[in-house]
Amino acid sequence: MQRRQLSAQEVIWYDPQWLADPAAPVFDPAHWRRHNRISGQASGRGTTWFIRSDGGDAALRHYRRGGLFGKLVRDCYWFSGWDNTRSQQEFALLQHLRSAGVNVPKPLAARAVKRGLCYRADLITAKIPAARDLAELLQQGPLDTEEYRHIGIEIARLHQAQVNHTDLNIHNILLDTDGRVWLIDFDKCHAQSGNGWQQSNLDRLLRSFRKEVKKRAIHWQEQDFAALLDGYRSVREITA
Repeated sequence: MQRRQLSAQEVIWYDPQWLADPAAPVFDPAHWRRHNRISGQASGRGTTWFIRSDGGDAALRHYRRGGLFGKLVRDCYWFSGWDNTRSQQEFALLQHLRSAGVNVPKPLAARAVKRGLCYRADLITAKIPAARDLAELLQQGPLDTEEYRHIGIEIARLHQAQVNHTDLNIHNILLDTDGRVWLIDFDKCHAQSGNGWQQSNLDRLLRSFRKEVKKRAIHWQEQDFAALLDGYRSVREITA
């Protein structure tokens, strides 16, 4: 990761193999649209733009607040230093996880722009090819036991890297066509020592499965989570 202060109000962090010119307008969706390089979009708290860059397909996300407060202040965050910005922290966390062997998107570039006492932020990551999240997959049909074991194994690797995914749910777990499990959306997540927090990640994921059974009628049963835990414990017991 390289850091470049473009002005007193703007800093970017980037992979120089992906971004040769740090001043290029890569965080502006209009730039990609003008060059006919937007391949799609996904809506959630905000819009994620899928872009075709020279370095491969990527995802551009502007940080937005959720909840009631997000309706009042959509995308401004209190500034307490460049290294405390959400974009820089997520970029660094993804780098740490990839170095630990966890399947997460490759971080390509991050930006923070300061305005007064607040800042706005953006992040670009490599797009995971041919991958769909569990919510989408389970609406179409059930997963088998081995797939759930692989999900548990990947979560165990996340915890081995001492990263607390504070929003672990079935929308943030992807499977690609090769059967690999990917974990995404690490905004507000963080490295944390000890292990007392790890069960809360698993509990949150279980609530997510149960919620989506009611909301989307996904093909899931309680014993499926037992298979996931079996995979999780197989890694944790080996490294205990």
